[in-house]
Amino acid sequence: MPHVNLYFLPVLLLLIAVMVFCMRARKLTITAGIAALFLGALVYLAARERGLILLFTFFILSVLATAHGKRRKAGTDSVARHPEGRDVWQVLANGGMSGLLAVAILIDPLHQSLYLLMMAASLAAALSDTLSSELGTVYGRGFYHILNFRKDFKGLDGVVSIEGTLIGAIAAGLMGLIYGGWSRLSMYVAVAGILGNLMDSVLGAAFERRQYIGNNTVNFLNTLFAALVALCGMLFLS
Repeated sequence: MPHVNLYFLPVLLLLIAVMVFCMRARKLTITAGIAALFLGALVYLAARERGLILLFTFFILSVLATAHGKRRKAGTDSVARHPEGRDVWQVLANGGMSGLLAVAILIDPLHQSLYLLMMAASLAAALSDTLSSELGTVYGRGFYHILNFRKDFKGLDGVVSIEGTLIGAIAAGLMGLIYGGWSRLSMYVAVAGILGNLMDSVLGAAFERRQYIGNNTVNFLNTLFAALVALCGMLFLS
């Protein structure tokens, strides 16, 4: 099991400061802040600075995207599904997979690189989904049901826009670059993030809209799917 390095305490203090700020700014509930702190510490212990940078990138960009264009989002289902003050279940739905993969690294450090790739892919999918939903609602011009491509109302489950999809793809690509630079591994992360985002919309249209599952379940399955896509890419295409 990896030992705790000398930087853990300063990192922990930084995480506490960030979470306290977010709770005071009502970006996170108290329980969500505690959960995010625990996830951040766990990811750092397992994946060090690389994992923490990926997690912070997702968190910061998601918070900014959720706060952006609130007036234009008013009255859409996106506000109900992605409120600015995230609760503990929303934190776990988006970041829980990275936490599980961090545990896998601590238990099985010999395969750290594989688990970290999957972690990056899961966060790429979470960021792609959040930004395509939040910013697509603001900047999208036409909105379509992902299963039949008929025009639909923005913000509803399974509804996508070209603009939002492109924003989500850029977000996934950014996470890929942060993880692997200009490499094949970066491509795996980006592609997995894009496919995870699309899977989120498919699940939303097929199951969430019919109230078979909730948004948090959809988000978690989105990150799980992306992690598995990255795993398959690493195992079968490398």
